[in-house]
Amino acid sequence: MARPRHVTLGGRSKRPPRLVAAAAVAAAVIGAGVAAVDSGAATTAATTSNGTVTARATARTTGAAVIARLAPLARPANLTSFVVPAAAGEGVYRPAGRTVQGHSAIFTTTLRPLDNPTTVAGVAWIDPRLLSARLYSGSLSPGGLFWKYTAPVSRAASKTLVAAFSGGFLMKDSHGGYLSEGHLVAPLVNGAASLVIYKDGSLTVGRWGRDVRMNANVVAVRQNLTLLVDHGAPVAGLQATDVARWGYSLNNRIDTPRSGLGITASGALVYVEGEMNIVDLARILVRAGAVRAMVLDMNPLWPIFATYLPSTPTGYATPGNGRDLTPTMVQTPARFFQPAYARDFVTLSAR
Repeated sequence: MARPRHVTLGGRSKRPPRLVAAAAVAAAVIGAGVAAVDSGAATTAATTSNGTVTARATARTTGAAVIARLAPLARPANLTSFVVPAAAGEGVYRPAGRTVQGHSAIFTTTLRPLDNPTTVAGVAWIDPRLLSARLYSGSLSPGGLFWKYTAPVSRAASKTLVAAFSGGFLMKDSHGGYLSEGHLVAPLVNGAASLVIYKDGSLTVGRWGRDVRMNANVVAVRQNLTLLVDHGAPVAGLQATDVARWGYSLNNRIDTPRSGLGITASGALVYVEGEMNIVDLARILVRAGAVRAMVLDMNPLWPIFATYLPSTPTGYATPGNGRDLTPTMVQTPARFFQPAYARDFVTLSAR
């Protein structure tokens, strides 16, 4: 059969109607993470360049329309408390934030750190099949005034915002690099713990040069120190009394607010924050299922993780419908909506 030709109308090249309809269907399907569609339904997985399955979708065609349904990861199993007996509700995951196509994309719980059981650490389990990540940059961290994505979160972006969390240390303390929006603020360091975001909005955590590396699909890299958890266990050499190697603790407090982000074997993300030593942070990340994890920010003013629950699934996220992961966080869900916020952070939005 002869190949369809482009047709010129009014001086402009235009595809024949069949090609236009086919292209529209294909674009909609690819955008949903679906590779192929027939007259029934097709299901596939979107795989990142490092081989991690991050999203699944089922598409059903009705004429020219394509409806994509996202398939979430299995709900996380509840966590076992380090302290016996467990407190009421400790380790029990509960949905948090707006739903995505009727599915909960984030589940949260609490655990008491083993070495500091009088406090409570928050744990958030995040489904990347339902959520798309984006790195926002600040004039203080990483620096610069040329960013498109910077605080405050725009009204348009708040329409799909499910959660947001603060990034890492100031660049001078991170011992790592920073890349976003095509700007390399600081060179990427081989071996550094790296939060990596890809074009499709998927996010992973790994060691730069081993688990993750630069390719055409990488759109953002935020490095901070070296991995805290590797191969499903805390890295060797951690000391509970450390107040400098893993970030300088305010007033040399061993148990200071600390945060970290990890990735599980299933591809889920886990975020942990609370007042604890560095060993407890690693322990809780592992208990939450992390096979690799990195330190994010620390000390009272900086760690923040907030979820947003508008009155309707398609409503706007606002400071008023936001909720901190733990009630002891100094910052509030309003932080990401404030123009004065000059630090980097990550948003998680409905796909």
